[in-house]
Amino acid sequence: MDAIRAKIAGRALAAGDRLPSIRSLAASMGVSPSTVVEAYERLAAEGQILARRGSGFYVSPTVMPPLALSEVEPRRDRAVDPFWVSRQSLDADPAVLKPGCGWLPPDWMPEAALRRAVRALARADDGLLTDYGSARGAPALRRLLLARLADDAIAASVDQLMLTGSGTQGTDLVCRFLLRPGDTVLVDDPCYFNFRALLRAHQVKIVGVPYTPSGPDVARFEAILAAERPRLYITNSALHNPTGATLSLPIAHRLLTAAAAHDLTIIEDDIFGDFEPERSPRLAALDGLSRVIRIGSFSKTLSASVRCGYIAARADWIEHLVDLQVATSFGGPSPVATEIISRILAGGGYRKHMDELRQKLARARRDVARKLQALGIEPWLTPRGGFFLWCRLVDGQDATQVARAALQEDVVLAPGNVFSVSQTASPFLRFNVAQSNDPRMWDVMRRALKAISPR
Repeated sequence: MDAIRAKIAGRALAAGDRLPSIRSLAASMGVSPSTVVEAYERLAAEGQILARRGSGFYVSPTVMPPLALSEVEPRRDRAVDPFWVSRQSLDADPAVLKPGCGWLPPDWMPEAALRRAVRALARADDGLLTDYGSARGAPALRRLLLARLADDAIAASVDQLMLTGSGTQGTDLVCRFLLRPGDTVLVDDPCYFNFRALLRAHQVKIVGVPYTPSGPDVARFEAILAAERPRLYITNSALHNPTGATLSLPIAHRLLTAAAAHDLTIIEDDIFGDFEPERSPRLAALDGLSRVIRIGSFSKTLSASVRCGYIAARADWIEHLVDLQVATSFGGPSPVATEIISRILAGGGYRKHMDELRQKLARARRDVARKLQALGIEPWLTPRGGFFLWCRLVDGQDATQVARAALQEDVVLAPGNVFSVSQTASPFLRFNVAQSNDPRMWDVMRRALKAISPR
């Protein structure tokens, strides 16, 4: 394949030219004819060449040159907005360091369990590998999730739970169901930056409530509800992203009281809940899924490649949300994905995996916090769990400038204002402690901080 591509790129073979016969190319390269057949078939699948029955293989008349690296890498000069960290992290070359990203490194994930589950698919029924997912999602995984919800004191029935393609898709479905352009939505300030990106796509007004180490500022929360009449509030109760804070029980009660008084619906994103050493209060449990909608997934704990999320909510709402999922995705999540997750959860190894992750993360948080403090960077608080540290830069330095300087040396950071509706988090950075163990990252941080003058 490389030899043929090189000839096309070097113009030794032009569009429409006939390729060497299978036997002649096999003899000249010292490989078997079957190897040449495989190479030609793959090049044909790429659109580089065409097969003509009884005539041979020809260079495609619309052959495209291979993509240059600059065409596939993210634009480094793009605006630093809620999409910036995502695009820089998702599209980066593997050699780029990503202490600003929101997921664990591959070697922290249960690779052996994932491989066992994938191998088991070879023995599964044909329909599992070929059919659409059912409208509500695989029954086996839903049963497992109902038991997990019960562990959180959420007494959900089978008609109150549906599976989705991801946690993000679950939030998007709820927004499609509840919101109309121009509605007001309340988020924490700071909040997960993709909440802001998603809400922007729904053309709503976004209002932020200041976040404290024990939850949103309740006085401001109540004042915003009275003044703005938001339709929806989106938050993380456990291990808040980006701060790592945990909602306290008194604040949880006041939030729900205010929500009831102002007919506010709450999306409680619990994607980081399994990283907690001990379970903290959940709005969905205190509310009984009356006006709180629980969203979850396993992208952070098992695999971001095998994606599946879920929604737990009122039964009548789930009915509408299932219809929306059919309309937008024609069925629930991939049966292959749900089968893999079901096997891992049912196999008993997930609990051990999470125990080990919590221990590794506890060590990593201490180690990274110590290294940050040596640079004059102070964590806003010490989280109970998880992999984020929300940190203030020394002397009020602008995190966006530091992030741009670091990106020039192939290190992706997460500057504070991408998380902030009010744009008041310019001195903050969010660090992923599991992605911050490369010595090169710390050398780049020192140079970036030194290059940026304080305000």
